[in-house]
Amino acid sequence: MANNHSRTEGLRDTTAAFCQAFITGCPSSETLDKYFTRNARILEHGPIWAKERLPFLATTFKGRRSSANAASQTTCDDYYDLLTSTLSFHPNSDSLPPKEAFMVDGEMGTVTIKLHAEFASVKTGKGWEEDFIYVLSDFDEDMKIGSQELWADPLSAWMAVSE
Repeated sequence: MANNHSRTEGLRDTTAAFCQAFITGCPSSETLDKYFTRNARILEHGPIWAKERLPFLATTFKGRRSSANAASQTTCDDYYDLLTSTLSFHPNSDSLPPKEAFMVDGEMGTVTIKLHAEFASVKTGKGWEEDFIYVLSDFDEDMKIGSQELWADPLSAWMAVSE
C-alpha cells in the first residue's frame, strides 16, 4: 500500500511540475528533456479533416528530434513546434487546478487533468477560452512521461485560424 501511495504521489508531483512548466512558458525542448522519456508519444485528438489548418491534430508524434531523424516531422518536438506556430497560449490564474484535483491511478500509472486557458490563432489573432484535458501515462521508473494525450476544442481552433 505504501509503495502504491508513493507512486501515486510521484505521478501527481511530476504532473504538477510538467503542467506548471507548460503554463509558465518554459521552452518546449526543456520541458520535453526534463519531463518526457526519449521515446515518448503525444497525440492531440481531433478530426483528420482539420489537419490542413491544425497540423498538430490526429497524429501520434513519437520520440525526440535528433540528427538521426532530422527529416522526420512527427517527433514530440514537432508537435510543440506545430502547436506554437499555429496557436498562442494565454494561461490565467485558473489554468491549472491544485494537484489534489488531479485524477491519479497509481496502479495503472495514469494522470488525468482538466486545465483551462485562452488560446488565439497566431495568424488571425482570433481567440477563444476553453477547458482541455491531458491524460499522461506510461511513466518510467524516473517518473518521466511516456505518453501525453490531449482533448481540446478543435472546432473553436478551426474557426480561429480561418480567415
